[in-house]
Amino acid sequence: MEQPEQQITAKLTLPETATVAAGKQDSFTGATVFDAKNVSIYYSAFRAVTDVSLSIYENEITAFIGPSGCGKTTVLRTLNRMNDLIVGARVEGDIHYRGASLYERSVSPTAVRRRIGMVFQKPNPFPKSIYDNVAYGPRINGIRGKDRLDDIVERSLKQAALWDEVKDRLNKSALGMSGGQQQRLCIARTLSVEPDVILMDEPCSALDPIATGRIEDLMREIKSKYTIVIVTHNMQQATRVSDRTAFYSVLRDDKSDTRTGVLVEYGRTQQIFEDPHDSRTQAYVTGRVG
Repeated sequence: MEQPEQQITAKLTLPETATVAAGKQDSFTGATVFDAKNVSIYYSAFRAVTDVSLSIYENEITAFIGPSGCGKTTVLRTLNRMNDLIVGARVEGDIHYRGASLYERSVSPTAVRRRIGMVFQKPNPFPKSIYDNVAYGPRINGIRGKDRLDDIVERSLKQAALWDEVKDRLNKSALGMSGGQQQRLCIARTLSVEPDVILMDEPCSALDPIATGRIEDLMREIKSKYTIVIVTHNMQQATRVSDRTAFYSVLRDDKSDTRTGVLVEYGRTQQIFEDPHDSRTQAYVTGRVG
């Protein structure tokens, strides 16, 4: 008999059987990967995000934009249950991944994170060799054969557009790489376990324009194989790389002196930036408010 985690892993790797919510699909839309409905996120008594509903689609890049404190990173981390690691964090509402509820009690967060990888704001290579950084995940998942690990490392570094730069120094420390190379290494490390989705939390904020351009090129190249969700403060970046954009803002309640993040508008990136439907979106994308 299968163990609960094996059953959940099977659920989480179902092919394109998820249905698209009514009114959400257009002629260019693939399968629904995430479907969030009426999601509110709390840190103990503090409500960080209120009533977010959106669908994220296969083989697209979806950008989350908005001012600091609007909850975009909080929503991103909810998609692979990273907020579970924060004491007092909880989620209300429904989040489905390919038809499976992410927050059912029987769902293993470990199984979720195997399918939904994450790249953080600052590069965080392990104090190991370049090779061992990329091979780390496959080894954790039980892969031991050198030939197979060699193939995985080469494939992942090629997908991350890093192979030609490091193939002659795979045994050197990853800490000696440039910042842009370290970030691409972290992407290669994520790709090595063959996830379905890649979440990126401001992956270019610490990089120079040349390194940023390489990461953006990489995102465009790999989206044919992966679904990508990116948090960015750089609106030009959102227009360059994303298919859809979600604009979040902060709702303030002066009477109770509280604030919470809200999803203001979500749509095709071109529409969000050229013809926003909400005045708050227009004010933000035109730079009138920050």
